Amino acid sequence: MALPRIEAPKYSVKIPSTGKTFQYRPYLVGEEKILMIAMESENQAQILQAIKDVVKACTFDKIEPDKLCTFDLEYLFLKLRAKSVGEISKVGLKCEKCEKATTVDVNLDEIAVKTDDLPDSKIKLTETIGVTMTWPKVKLIDQLEGANKDSKLNNITDIVLSCIDNIFDDKKVYPADEQTREELVQFLDSLNQSQFAKIQEYIEKMPKLEHTIEFDCTNKDCKHHNVLTISGMASFFA
Repeated sequence: MALPRIEAPKYSVKIPSTGKTFQYRPYLVGEEKILMIAMESENQAQILQAIKDVVKACTFDKIEPDKLCTFDLEYLFLKLRAKSVGEISKVGLKCEKCEKATTVDVNLDEIAVKTDDLPDSKIKLTETIGVTMTWPKVKLIDQLEGANKDSKLNNITDIVLSCIDNIFDDKKVYPADEQTREELVQFLDSLNQSQFAKIQEYIEKMPKLEHTIEFDCTNKDCKHHNVLTISGMASFFA
C-alpha cells in the first residue's frame, strides 16, 4: 500500500542577472542531509556540488546551475534556505570597536543582490575596438578549483576569458565561443595596462549579495552601536 506524499509548496524567484522568473520548492530532509554532509566535509568543491545539485532539484531541473552567474546561485540558495529552514539566520558578527562577537538575527528574505552603479557591459578599448562582457559563471569556480593554485596569473586570465562574450570592431562582431583559447589569450596579451584594467574593473564590480546590519555590542563595557555591511553567501551563515 502506497504511503501518502506531502506536496511541497511552490514559490517564484527572479534570477538577478536575467530577470527571468522560475518556480522552486523548499529542499527536503534528504536534500538537507546532503548539504549537511558536504558542509561537514569542509571541502569547497563538495559543498559547491551539493548546492548545485539541490538548486537544480528544487527548481524542477529548469535551471542549470553551471550556467548561472555566481551571485545568481548564491541568491537562489539563500531563497531556498529561507523557505526550507526559516527566514532567520543567526550570524556571529564582531564589534568594530572591541571585536567581541555578537549573535545577530538576519532575515534572509531581506537580502538582495546589489545592482547599483553597474558598469556598461560594452567596453571600448580603442576608438574602433572593444569587448562585450558577461559576469563569471558558476562553472568557472569548478574549473579554477582544479587548476594550479600557485598560478594566480593563469587564474586571472581564465576569469577574464570566461567573461568575454564577444570582441568587436567597426566592421564585425567576433563571438568569443567561436575563437580558440590561444586566439583570445593573444588578444588579451596585445592590450596595454590601461585597457586590461578596464576589463578587470568590470569584473570587480560584479553584483553581489549584500546587507547592512545594525546591532549593539553585547559587551557590557562597550555597547558600541555597529553598522556593518556584510556580503557573500558565506557571511549569512557565519
